[in-house]
Amino acid sequence: MVGQRTREIGVRMALGAQKLNVLGMVLKDGARMTLVGISLGIIAALGLTRLMRSMLYGIRPTDPLTFVSVAALLGAIAMFACYVPARRAMKVDPMEALRHQ
Repeated sequence: MVGQRTREIGVRMALGAQKLNVLGMVLKDGARMTLVGISLGIIAALGLTRLMRSMLYGIRPTDPLTFVSVAALLGAIAMFACYVPARRAMKVDPMEALRHQ
């Protein structure tokens, strides 16, 4: 996403956007996609628990601790994965980005 929006980020920085604003923009977009993915995953997992009910012994198929911990772990990994390109976006030189393509 950052690679595709290099020109837009360069224009924003040329017009005075601060580096932290660019970082926040990229992280916010990543967080939005992450939340949608986690939500759809939880819905699918709840639907599939009926199929797995006979294979689970000793725990409930809808164990809230498991769902919350897996969602939190995936969210943290996704935000770290968004942070790396967001740092790269902060370092975009506006003139280079405008010349790009």
